[in-house]
Amino acid sequence: MAPDAASASHVPGDLGHRQRTGLVFATVSAAAFGSSGPMGRALIDAGWTPGAAVLVRLGGAAVLLTLLALLLQRGQLRLTRRTGRILLVYGLVAMAGVQLGFFNAVRTLDVGVALLLEYLAPVLLLAWTSVRTRQRPPTATLFGAGLTLVGLVLVLDLTGAETVDPVGVAWGLFAAVCLAGYFSLSARQDADLPPLLMAAGGTAIGAAAIALAGVIGIVPLRFTATDTVLAGVAVSWLVPAAWLVVVATATAYLTGIAGVVRLGPRTASFVSLSEVLFAILTAWLLLSQLPGGLQLVGGASILAGIVVIQRTERSGEPSPPVPPVATT
Repeated sequence: MAPDAASASHVPGDLGHRQRTGLVFATVSAAAFGSSGPMGRALIDAGWTPGAAVLVRLGGAAVLLTLLALLLQRGQLRLTRRTGRILLVYGLVAMAGVQLGFFNAVRTLDVGVALLLEYLAPVLLLAWTSVRTRQRPPTATLFGAGLTLVGLVLVLDLTGAETVDPVGVAWGLFAAVCLAGYFSLSARQDADLPPLLMAAGGTAIGAAAIALAGVIGIVPLRFTATDTVLAGVAVSWLVPAAWLVVVATATAYLTGIAGVVRLGPRTASFVSLSEVLFAILTAWLLLSQLPGGLQLVGGASILAGIVVIQRTERSGEPSPPVPPVATT
């Protein structure tokens, strides 16, 4: 009796430790992903094309993640026609599509605004699911969608003195569509594709797709050795490029995976919303970008709407799948 009681008494403590470490991992992942926009914008301002920044980010991360996958999960990949198709779509849509859309958006929009546009993905997925199933979403879900749409109007600041570049908005919405595809793929993840292998394969396929598009001239690829400017200081282009590869992609995915394992996808998805806050903070510190007051209110409305939608899903009512980790 004593051993059983003793072992049982340790379960809550172990569970609490697991939750705390999971929260740390998920928060680090969100902060790492949130730093990608300022680093990518610094390279673009130095003369890089968005496609070049995406290629370096995905290609470098693919090398690191593949080496890690070979080290930790060698022999676990069972490549079938199904898993190959999942990896191909994941690489093209969830990796190449999302990153290309986001980096093209930050070329003309503030990082925070571009990311808020991308985070409209749950609403787009909700609309698609409703059309496909011909079912009216729950009232709470519709309320959450309404909050995000109101937030979108405020973020775009359509009545403000400063005009928002429509091309940048289009790229941000393209990133949102691709991110919605990522959500769907994550919800149907194949058992033969552990998260690390999926991330490694996805980044590799995404990088190959961008490189091929660059070779045939669809996606412009221009690299420069010009110094970049971060926090008002000129630094080598290697600094933001290395940060994109090591921190904003490889580390972000690895800590995100660790967070999901410990917290579960639902809780981790709520933590991932802090990516927007980290992106705004780093853009302010490194690029002196800060959305206006009305745009900040709009951003809060978008986040509140997404939280309402996700809480509806959490309570068991039908709603779109949610992301296990952040993706930008």
